[in-house]
Amino acid sequence: MKPKSSNSKSPTKPPAERVVKDIRRQTRRHFSAEDKIRIVLEGLRGDDSITE
Repeated sequence: MKPKSSNSKSPTKPPAERVVKDIRRQTRRHFSAEDKIRIVLEGLRGDDSITE
């Protein structure tokens, strides 16, 4: 038995919200595995601000 969502009037997302999510998905930065490791290590060392 599935729980009902709080927004049962509209089962699909509004088009504007879907468009924004699609744009964010397409423009998301892609990092190589080495870059990801470097970013994590820099964060652990405290060289760069994580919120940057």
